Amino acid sequence: MTATVTAVSSNSEYSFTKPNRPSITLLAGLGVEGDVHAGVTVKHRSRVAQDPTQPNLRQVHLIHEELFAEVGGRGFTVAPGELGENITTRGIDLLALPVGTLLHIGDEAVVEVTGLRNPCLQIDTFQDGLLKQVVGRDEAGNIVRKAGIMSVVRVGGVVRPGDPIAVKLPDGPHRPLERV
Repeated sequence: MTATVTAVSSNSEYSFTKPNRPSITLLAGLGVEGDVHAGVTVKHRSRVAQDPTQPNLRQVHLIHEELFAEVGGRGFTVAPGELGENITTRGIDLLALPVGTLLHIGDEAVVEVTGLRNPCLQIDTFQDGLLKQVVGRDEAGNIVRKAGIMSVVRVGGVVRPGDPIAVKLPDGPHRPLERV
């Protein structure tokens, strides 16, 4: 299966969900043009409260569409943009990518994977019980986060639904994703 973009979303105001758009424009070093989380330094409220000078490693949030089918099998209905992601993908195991992976999206854009999204309690406000579906523990007791990955924009460009995604893994050894 070819990796593709299935939806793109952005919001200029703080809100848990992001409306779907016909396209979004990624800006190198900043994020999604017009999105509330775009910027060189952190924009997520909890991070700003800790230290507003931290670098923004969460410029672009990607979620795999396959997660929606997984939680749908447990009675939850989730559509693209509803968990706050900017880019919804299909056909790529985002959670298995190592830190530093480059995702070439569409004709121009390139994002670098920085880590895992750390799901927050707002997910249960969106749909009660959903948080337990996107964060849990494996057999060894390790925390497993499934709510997508975060990235920074290395090369800007327009991204649209249907755009292909090409994966370029970093030179080894690979570092597994951790929350950012």
